[in-house]
Parts: sequence; C-alpha cells; structure tokens
Amino acid sequence: MPIPEGKYAKLANGYTMHYIEQGEGHPVVFLHGSGSGASGHSNFKGNYPFLAANGYRVIVPDHIGYGYSDKPDDVEYPLDFYVECIKQTLDAIGIDKFSLIGNSLGGAIALKMALDYPDQVVSLNLMAPGGIEDQPDYFTMPGMKILQEIFSKGADKAALEEFIRRGLVYNESVVDDELIDERWDIYTKQNDQCLKTMRVPNLADRLGEIKAPSICFWGMEEKMMPETGIMTLANGLKDTRVILVSECGHWVMAEHQEMFNEYALNFLNEKTGS
Repeated sequence: MPIPEGKYAKLANGYTMHYIEQGEGHPVVFLHGSGSGASGHSNFKGNYPFLAANGYRVIVPDHIGYGYSDKPDDVEYPLDFYVECIKQTLDAIGIDKFSLIGNSLGGAIALKMALDYPDQVVSLNLMAPGGIEDQPDYFTMPGMKILQEIFSKGADKAALEEFIRRGLVYNESVVDDELIDERWDIYTKQNDQCLKTMRVPNLADRLGEIKAPSICFWGMEEKMMPETGIMTLANGLKDTRVILVSECGHWVMAEHQEMFNEYALNFLNEKTGS
C-alpha cells in the first residue's frame, strides 16, 4: 500500500520535495526520522490530521532521499543539506513563521533550524531527537545492533518488520500490515547514499542559544538514542519541559498517540495564542 501523494515544491537548489498539507492557521511542520522506508505520512499519520482538525495548517514533508521527494545518489547528506531542503520547501510554499515537530533525525533538523532561523521558528516539539550526542555514540545503542544483525542477513520486507518491532517500538500493536506496506514501498525506491553519507553533528553545546520554547518527549524503552539525551535536553534548552513516557520506545507519537496529540495541541495553543 503506497503512502498518499500530496503536493510538490521545486526548490532553489534544483531538487523537488514532496509534502502533504492540511488545515488552516498557524503552520506546523512535521519532520520525520531516518529509518528505512520512512516518510512524513507513515511517521505522523496519527498526528497531523488531529492538529489540522484543531486549527493548524500542517505541512508534512518527505525529507530529501525519502518518501516521494528526490533521492539524489551523487551528493552527500549532512544535516545542513536536510535543513536547506526543508527551509527551501517552506520558502517555496510561502511560509515565514512556523512551529516544528520532529522525531529522531527530524528532531536534529528542528534543532538546527531553530539555531539557523531563530526569528522564524516559533516553537519546537521534539521526540528523542538526534544531534545531541557524538555520532559514534548512537552506534553503541541496542537498536543499532538489532539493525545490523537483521539487515546483515539481507534486506527484505520481513527484515524491515523485524527491525521496527524489535528496534523502534515497545508497543508492537502499532506495527500493522499497513505500516509495513507503506515503509516497504518507500524502501524499495530508496538508494543507500543518504544513510551511507548522513552526518549529524553534536549540537548539545549550542542548545542554550535556542530561543524557541520547546516540549520534549522520551520513551523509557528507547533503544536508538542514548538516555543521556534526556538530561542534555533538560539542562541545555532554556525554555523547555521534558516528558518521560513509560512503556514506550522511539515512537512516542505512535505508541501513545492520544496523549501525544493532546500535549502537542495544548503546547501549540499556549505558545501561539491560538
């Protein structure tokens, strides 16, 4: 089952980005993670319609290299390249001020955008974000070891499902056939250049520069991100609240969808005056 097709933005750098757009009001941009076969829709399909129905204009892009966006195999993929493509997507749409919701790699992109464009980022909602540890630290995590173990046997649909169930979530009930079909369809369209050349710097020392208020979620059964990230966020961000979620892995927004949606809406209403 393919993900739904939305709109396309032609960027100043020559690439084309795919995004889904719903609702009216203050713009909220959802930034997905870097897992195999990821896309904006498959990461946030239980969340963005809720905010759109409650007074927000949601923009759900597929990162460069993912979903229906361009997947160049002749470039490298540092964090700044992802930031550039998201920023140029918003420029092409005509969005000036916006709030960001980001998971994993999407969280790292959100942090870097808040540093690079402080007058445009209104608020941040982060779920186990990347970019707050040295990159080798991530490869010591059990989720990464599961990834290496499973895909060393060969990449197929069953391996993708096993990684999601064992590496990404605590509550396996959120992993249904529809999700696996969506991610497998995208996975077969990807090349390995973005994962091979992805570079995410450690932004921990710069968190204090971020002006935007933030809310951060962290699953207590997290297997992909070092748990030191919890205190890094709490101590580093000046205007934040950190929410620890029991019986939850890497996907707070899916495993505890109703709770996440309510917290996200209340936070946005508070910070945007909506």
